Amino acid sequence: MGGIFASALKEDCVFDLFFGTDYHSHLGTRRAGMAVYGKDGFDRAIHNIENSPFRTKFENDVKKMQGYMGIGCISDYDPQPLIVRSHHGTYALTTVGRINNSNTLSEHILRRGGTQFLEMSGGNINATELVAALINEKDNLIEGIRYAQEIIDGSLTLMLLTPQGIYLSRDRLGRTPLVIGKKEEGFCASFESFAYLNLGYEHFRELGPGEVAVMTPDGVTTLSAPGKKMRICTFLWVYYGYPSSSYEGISVEAMRVRCGQLLARRDQMSSADIDSVAGVPDSGTAHAVGYANESGVPFSRPFIKYTPTWPRSFMPTMQNKRALIAKMKLIPVHELIEGQRLLLIDDSIVRGTQLRETTEFLYHSGAKEVHVRPACPPLIFGCKYISFSRSSSEMELITRRTIKEVEGEQVSRELLYDYANPDSERYHHMLERLCRQLGFTSLRYNRLDDMLAAVGLPTDQLCTYCWSGRE
Repeated sequence: MGGIFASALKEDCVFDLFFGTDYHSHLGTRRAGMAVYGKDGFDRAIHNIENSPFRTKFENDVKKMQGYMGIGCISDYDPQPLIVRSHHGTYALTTVGRINNSNTLSEHILRRGGTQFLEMSGGNINATELVAALINEKDNLIEGIRYAQEIIDGSLTLMLLTPQGIYLSRDRLGRTPLVIGKKEEGFCASFESFAYLNLGYEHFRELGPGEVAVMTPDGVTTLSAPGKKMRICTFLWVYYGYPSSSYEGISVEAMRVRCGQLLARRDQMSSADIDSVAGVPDSGTAHAVGYANESGVPFSRPFIKYTPTWPRSFMPTMQNKRALIAKMKLIPVHELIEGQRLLLIDDSIVRGTQLRETTEFLYHSGAKEVHVRPACPPLIFGCKYISFSRSSSEMELITRRTIKEVEGEQVSRELLYDYANPDSERYHHMLERLCRQLGFTSLRYNRLDDMLAAVGLPTDQLCTYCWSGRE
């Protein structure tokens, strides 16, 4: 994943850029950067943030940087923003998205006599560098941005900083958001809508799918009108988004509470079956509150995430201690665990490793039963549009491994659709195997229709590919 922020002010923008970018730290864990433009031209800083928070790494840069326009990013993978010198002039670029046809596009550019690409560790090409090369194939920036969005298989939302203004472009199907804030001194643009509130901005508007606009300290002008089709990622509400954010006017926290309520209504567990409802911190908490409110079963926090020194998911390279380190940030509250029948809600089950270890952790702390209720349906299809993990194969999904155990190597698309159907025998057989494999007392997933109802947008505006396998 990744998060981006931009500011364009009539005064120095670095303070806003620093804190606005920092508010996206939950969306990335490895790289971060800021680029500004001012009277002395472009300035940029990029740091590795794997073992240290954004603020710590950039506090010295902020004291030195000056500019009235700037862009910043938190990235899971690629170093950015990049400063690019081309026939369009010099600009800085940052992106969020996924490029599935990266090899094809880079070969196309090289065959046409385009620029060389700097290879990163692992042999990959920096996605933002590839986007810049695509933009530079056209005669002007607007045509270049449109061209990049059309030719990329996947998704692309970007911010492009020039001396004249900041070009903003939301993915052509709006899979990721881009929101504008306004205050007296100017404007900002942000992936997360809450990131500018404490900086004095008020909500101005959201960019529509495929919209291209330019932002200056004086205003935001649409250069390419938004399209009519939208497929925003539903996982933004279930997992990615920070609780205080909203997308398309729908609150993340409120959606999660509704989601838990509908899960409880379908599940019909009561105090006769369980003693308390808990959420896996942090994204499972609001789902659990909704479930508890609807079911009447008390909400509890049987374990607490220790955040002062574990602000992000980071893993030291001590191979023989990795399993222990992965558990160290969850601290048990034994009085709320011992002898209890717990119902545990997590946002999702991907590989299954983390939730299995959490369940073992609860049993070892004295839990009598652990019933698991993921807030979304089984993840059966690998996401093609947003890089929420480094998974190189759908077989890293625990559902797909379980299906392979039952069906063998060759599994048809139609068969996978049947496993995704909550009313099919295959679906229920898969859940039984997962429940035994992961050591749960019981396992029931949320249904797709209930989850979509919790969002409240028309279903044809929401991307559900990872659950349904359908575009």
